Amino acid sequence: MAEPPITSNQAPASPISPPDNKHLSVPGGRRVAATDTVKYARLSSMTGLLFAVLFVVAIVLVHTTPTLSASDAEITAYYASGSTLLVTVGLYLIPFAGIAFLWHAHCTRLLIETRTPSPSAIPYGLQLVSGVLFVVLLFAGTASAGAVALLKDLTSAPLPSADFARGMLAVGYGMVFVYALRGAGMYALTTTTLLRSAKIMPTWVAVLSYLMAAFLLLITTLHPAAVLVFPAWVVIVGVMIFIRAGRVVKPAVSERQSA
Repeated sequence: MAEPPITSNQAPASPISPPDNKHLSVPGGRRVAATDTVKYARLSSMTGLLFAVLFVVAIVLVHTTPTLSASDAEITAYYASGSTLLVTVGLYLIPFAGIAFLWHAHCTRLLIETRTPSPSAIPYGLQLVSGVLFVVLLFAGTASAGAVALLKDLTSAPLPSADFARGMLAVGYGMVFVYALRGAGMYALTTTTLLRSAKIMPTWVAVLSYLMAAFLLLITTLHPAAVLVFPAWVVIVGVMIFIRAGRVVKPAVSERQSA
């Protein structure tokens, strides 16, 4: 038997498509699931802020050690006192800061992938390598700078000489200020490039990010304030991503997908 013709108030049947969850809410107050872009943006922001807080607190505590220019008498008196406990606490916080940063970096990469399914290979690869190098060198550098304090607080071994303590501090300063900050600068540079390509970062934030990345790459000072530039950059980018999470929700598609 022939099917009845389609009248003006009927429409051809169409395949069932998955619900569009681009928006976080619909009229009437009913909430729907967030897109991957929004989810990863929020995770990137929150873990970035967590990293910045842990990193700053840990660095401030570790920096209570004598500086490289301190005299032998000052170094000896410091390690003979009971104030080294703050350094040990800072050393235990550094791993958690590194874990938060790795989490932040991975969520940022996932966020970029939702907007650019095929990111530029060179900055995308360098971003991963530089982020991992930053964490590894940060761990090694702070461990070296706080090694004598850790020895004093956790063992009953005799304390080393002031020259040895200064040498350990020099190794730690070199790893953090000379090498780790370069890794941080490269991470900031490549992440900014990728976020710009993904249409997530506005121009004025990108300009500021490039300036901060250049500072981290070219800096030669050993002043502790220089280390705080990187967590400041992470906070700026994290806040920017969090604010724009509800606006940048439609993933970009490649030419192959749109064909």
